[in-house]
Formats: sequence, structure tokens, C-alpha cells
Amino acid sequence: MNRSAAPETASPVARSAIRKVSVRLVPFVALMFFINYLDRTAIGFAAPNGMNGDLALSAAQFGFASGVFFIGYILLEVPSNLALHRFGARKWLARIMVSWGIVALLFTWVQNFEQLVALRFLLGVAEAGFFPGAILFLSLWVPSQYRGRILMLFYLAQPLTTVIGAPLAGALIQQHGVFFGLEGWRFMFMGVAIPAIIVGLVAWFYLKDKPADAKWLTPEEQTWLTGALDAEFKEDTSKHPSVKHAFKSGRVWALSFIYFGFIYGLYALAFFLPTIIDGFQAAAGTEFDVFEKGLITAIPYLPAAIAMYFWSRDASKRGLKTWHIALPAVLGAVSIPLALLAASPVTTIAVITVTACAIFAALPNFWTLPTRFLTGAAAAAGVALINTVGNLAGFSAPYITGAVHDWTGGYELAMAVVGAFMLLSAVLMVALARRDKRAPAEADLTEATAS
Repeated sequence: MNRSAAPETASPVARSAIRKVSVRLVPFVALMFFINYLDRTAIGFAAPNGMNGDLALSAAQFGFASGVFFIGYILLEVPSNLALHRFGARKWLARIMVSWGIVALLFTWVQNFEQLVALRFLLGVAEAGFFPGAILFLSLWVPSQYRGRILMLFYLAQPLTTVIGAPLAGALIQQHGVFFGLEGWRFMFMGVAIPAIIVGLVAWFYLKDKPADAKWLTPEEQTWLTGALDAEFKEDTSKHPSVKHAFKSGRVWALSFIYFGFIYGLYALAFFLPTIIDGFQAAAGTEFDVFEKGLITAIPYLPAAIAMYFWSRDASKRGLKTWHIALPAVLGAVSIPLALLAASPVTTIAVITVTACAIFAALPNFWTLPTRFLTGAAAAAGVALINTVGNLAGFSAPYITGAVHDWTGGYELAMAVVGAFMLLSAVLMVALARRDKRAPAEADLTEATAS
């Protein structure tokens, strides 16, 4: 591994370069991620606010339509990330964003279950490669010792999508009939799709593929960044550049299944939390308007963003430890099934907040691992493969959750399944770390997972 100075003891040029990357690139890529996550989860806001009724969807049909997105996404994930490696992140990320924006706009006029399924599949095809491409893009701009902080800043967009996006979606849904008589949920789909097209076009001109292309860096900063990244690759003989190695690596597959558990919990919450909150009305003997529902949906995610920040900061300060990933997985595994056993809506939201904090605290730390032992095309393929296997949970979580709800009449058993997958993530993370300790000469992740 690269033995460069820690962020606290870095040279003025290094600090200046990283600060500029943090200010010029990370917020823009995070904005892209914000729009990305809002567009893919908008169906969760639309479902209890008119869409399910207008399209006559059962819980299982809604779950299937939500999850079918990931079939198209998974099929093209690895090819898309290899194309990004070949053609450059700037062009490829911009192309992806404009493509999904156009597909997302078509949801405005969906008429039935079949059309909804078709559009969700096409949205997955259009979005394929964006998230791993963004992770890879940012990883190629900063040396490994700064990567945790950079990815944490990027990942803040995901919980903030719900903090800001849920009330925003609620406000758009309330605009029933203001645009050519469109129902509120249709107007919401239009409102969250158009920014994707606009920002995608801007990204073509704004993003740069490498530090040498960035005119906002001084020559000294360009030289330091380029040299540090080159030295990290040349000095780290454990890094593997081949696509074949990525697909054959047991650690890549282990990380894939660890990620699966976190994503299963994440999307179970994202797609069904608005519906669960809808049930609070009967329990509390009251009724919330759409905007109030959006605010309630957002409650767990602001503490999650704060927890992510401080947990990632601790990982950067101490060095990433096994428990930085395994402990949140255990906490999520225990808390999410307990949420529906809570005695009141307030208690339920409090427990769900713990689950959200656990999931988001682990994810940015998790994503520093693949690029510690993979580089070049192998990094593109490895990150995409991990995201692909993980996102199988994006399909299975909403569908299984909806099907189990229809079968049992409640969400208790479905949330227990979510907890079991998150517990498996913790077990696999600990097992991976112990394997590396037993075979240090063969370990690719010894430093990354040392406890």
C-alpha cells in the first residue's frame, strides 16, 4: 500500500489539491448521485399517493415493478463500467445521465402495470454503470489515504436525497392538475426527471477525466496529484490490473455479498417506508397530507447523514477497521425487525433511524476497499461486479418484501428477512478479515480489514 503522509501531515500543495477536488468535483458528482437516487426511488413516493390506486397495483406488483429496474441495471453494469474506463468518465457519465433523464420523463404518462414494468426495466438499462462509474471516477482523482473522506462526502448525497427529496416529492405531488391536468404523482415524475437531462448536459463540459486536464489546479497541484496516483500504482505490487483477476478474486465476490446485505436493507427502507408511514394514520387516528408524509419519511435520513460523516471521519483518523463495517451491519440487523414491533409511530421512526444510521455509516467505508487491491480495468470490472451482485438485492428486496406482506398481511416477517441479510454481511466481513490475518502473504485486503 502507498505509505504517503496522512491527511493531517500532508504538504501544503497536497492539502490544497485535495481541497480543490473536494470543492470542485465532489459536490457536482454528489448532485448527479442525488438526482440518480431520487429518480430511481421516486416510485416509492408515488405509490401511496395515487399511483397504486390509479394503476390498480397490488403490493407484490408494486414490489416487482420497483425491483425490475435492477434486471436491466445488472445486465449492463459491468459492460458500462468497462466502457467508462475506455471512453472516459466525463463523456460516459454525462451520457448515462441524459439517457436515464429521458426514460424517467416517460413515467409521467404511464397507464398500466405492464408499461410501468417496461419503463422501470429501461430506466435500469439507462442508469447502468453510473454509481460504480462515479465511485471509480472519484477514486482515480485522489490517493488512497484521502479516498475515505472523498467518498463519504460523495455518499452524503444518498441520505440527503431523502431528507430533501422526500419533502420535495411531496410538494410536487400536491401540485395536482397544475400542468395540463396531470395527477400529482405524474407531475412529480416530470419534476424529478428534467434536472437529470440538464445536469447531464452540463457534466459533459464540467467534468474532467484526470488532474492533468483540470485548469483549476495549479501546475504544482497537478504534478503532485498525478505523481501520487502513479506512485501508488507502481509501488503497490498487490494491486491487480486485469479484468480476469477481478472476476476470479474471492475477495471481490466476498465484498459483493457483503454489499448485497446492505443494499437489501437500504432498498427495503427506500421503497416501503412511505407505505409503512401511510399505515401510521390509522394507528394514530389522524391523517397526514402528502408534504407531511414526505417530512416524516425524511426524519431517519438526516441523523443518518450525520452518523455517516462522523463514522467515516473516525475511520480516516484511526485507519479503516473491520468493525467500521461489521458493527453497523449488526446494528442494522437487530434494529430493522424491531421497528415494526414498536408500540407507537414515534418509536417506529426512532428505530428505523437507527437502521438508516447503521447502513449509511458503513457504505462509504466499504467502498474504499476494492480500489485498494484492484486498479485499471480490473478496478472498473471489480467495482461494477460488486455493485452488480449487491444490486440483485435491489430487485429481490422490494419484491420479496411485497410478496411476504401479501402472504402474511404485515411487514414483520419481511423485515426479519432484511435483518438476516444484514447479519450475513457482518459475518462475512469478519470472516474476510480473519482469513487475511491467517494468510497475510496472500491477502489483498490485510491493511484494509485489519481489526
